[in-house]
Amino acid sequence: MKKIVTASLVATLALTTVNASSVNDRITDLEAQLAKLQKKVKKQNKKINEVKAHDSGDNIKWGVDLRTSIDNINYDMADGTEQGKNDLMATRLWLNMAYAPNANNVFKGQLSYNKAFGADLGQTTNDALNPFGMRGFGFDTFNWFSNESLTNDNLKVRQAYWLYLGEKAFGLDMPWTFSVGRRPSTNGFLANLRDDDAAQSPLGHIINVEFDGLSSKLDLSKITGVPGMSFKLCMGQGATNAVPMLGNLGATNYANDDASMEDIKLAGFIFEPYNDGQYIVKTTAFRAYDLPGFDTANMMAALFDGAMGMPTADTAMMSQQGDIDGAAISVLVDGVTEDGYFADVKLFASLAGTKTRPDADGQMLGMTPSDLGFALPDFGASKGEGKGGHSYWFGAQLPVNVGDENYGKLGLEYNHGSKYWRPFDYAEDTMIGSKLAARGDAWEVYYTYQFNEALSAQFRYTSIDYDYTGSQGFFASGGTPLKIDDLKAMSTAAGAPMGPQAAMVADAMLPNVVEKAQDARFYIRYRF
Repeated sequence: MKKIVTASLVATLALTTVNASSVNDRITDLEAQLAKLQKKVKKQNKKINEVKAHDSGDNIKWGVDLRTSIDNINYDMADGTEQGKNDLMATRLWLNMAYAPNANNVFKGQLSYNKAFGADLGQTTNDALNPFGMRGFGFDTFNWFSNESLTNDNLKVRQAYWLYLGEKAFGLDMPWTFSVGRRPSTNGFLANLRDDDAAQSPLGHIINVEFDGLSSKLDLSKITGVPGMSFKLCMGQGATNAVPMLGNLGATNYANDDASMEDIKLAGFIFEPYNDGQYIVKTTAFRAYDLPGFDTANMMAALFDGAMGMPTADTAMMSQQGDIDGAAISVLVDGVTEDGYFADVKLFASLAGTKTRPDADGQMLGMTPSDLGFALPDFGASKGEGKGGHSYWFGAQLPVNVGDENYGKLGLEYNHGSKYWRPFDYAEDTMIGSKLAARGDAWEVYYTYQFNEALSAQFRYTSIDYDYTGSQGFFASGGTPLKIDDLKAMSTAAGAPMGPQAAMVADAMLPNVVEKAQDARFYIRYRF
């Protein structure tokens, strides 16, 4: 019996050993097959990721910014009358585009329309304004604010530029950028706060217009050890002298037009001496070349033709007048303290100046008594005479907190401009015109509330009190800084103390001179 049991155990062990060996072999085969499958899956995932990255790079990323607003605007005219509109409703649409095929190249663009409800305001009914009696050089040619003014429902290009991001300029540890195209040149530094936007390139105190050009920036922070230090060179063109397609019977398409004016150009820089995210200092200086304007003879002819300061097609001939310099320094404290309520408080101050450089026979900032041929107060600049102006601007943005909850932000701003102050702020987002261009005082208060990530609302009130005329005007006679109180004092209503000729000028101008302006706006804005 023992022999039988022993033989059975031996047989069983032998069979078990054979079966274990077979199972191990199968497991080894399965592991090899699994390894092959994992390798294939890894290759497939790599290809899928490459395809995803390729498809992502080949598609423009879109964003939408839609704003619906209602403005109550009022103008107090120098003759005592009022003009305005209680319910100016408008829709502004921005379609934002971005595309980055790699880490060094970026395309950005923005399409837009900006229109009043139920109206196409893209064409003026006054033929005097289009084309200003010049071959291809009317206000329709200066597209410095074409997307900021109420026009029609046509989509226009507001921004379109290519940006290159470099890592080591001149072989140094100095990141750099280069960009060219239709520039992001409105809603600049500080002006962006009340508009609830990210700051664009220029300093909003002195430049707020659309323009085409290029820029290149050097990041100096690493080589200097100063946080945020950078230097940016900017160049642009405000108008191009060229014969339009078929403009000369098609004989000389896009050649220089000798009957028109030269190209308008601008060159300058933005130097950021310090920026640690809390304390931000920016400076700028520029020169704009070959600026046009209305000369005295044509302006006065238009005035006495009955156009009341609005030139007619026969008289409104613009001509080249000269250059202008501009400079500004702006400081923002983004958080007064490190923590607590004042950590979210923003305070800013800005100082800016301009200086005209007229040609020998140029007249950039207005008429003088000798130009008119009779006695008037000294209010203008003689031909060839340069004049300097300045402006200062202060503001604060405060969080509105109730307990631990935030209920939006409250902003307060004040700015003042002198007699000869002349910035490029034509595209500022205010229905009554640029408050920062005011030769006088401007106050503003606004409250912005963010309902959720995409939806916000704002109420804003802007009030401008003008000391001088010409704040919204162009150069030469269009920018004459007549002191409004002097103009009123020499009118017929004041007894014509300076004679009938002076009274006639005052009486003709006063109904079209804005002494005060107010704009109360409410908007709903959707962004994603």
